[in-house]
Amino acid sequence: MNVIISNSSDVPLYMQIKEQIKDAILKGELEDGELLPSIRNFANAIHVSVLTIRRVYEELEKEGFAVIQAGRGTFVSMSNLELLRDSRRRIIEQDLQKAVYNAKLFGIAKDELYAMLDILYEED
Repeated sequence: MNVIISNSSDVPLYMQIKEQIKDAILKGELEDGELLPSIRNFANAIHVSVLTIRRVYEELEKEGFAVIQAGRGTFVSMSNLELLRDSRRRIIEQDLQKAVYNAKLFGIAKDELYAMLDILYEED
């Protein structure tokens, strides 16, 4: 698992790490039941405090994306995958609502907006 953190970001470190783990679960890079790195090893690998990783794992467990088993480790849990997907859809819907509002404001037809979306979606 490749986690990249930014010390210059306004987003706290634990949230950056937590969101990247959740993304890896959603993308299938981490599978249900897979053992996450130990707190100490993970903290050393990405140069953060063990308290930061403990907080990440505890929050992942509260949100249903991990299960902590004393003496065994922290394991990926897919129990909350659909909730994560739905929350991501809501974010996209909000952005699309803004785009539709602006398109209407500037007199852009629905077909033209669809064409823009097709072009932007295919770009990469």
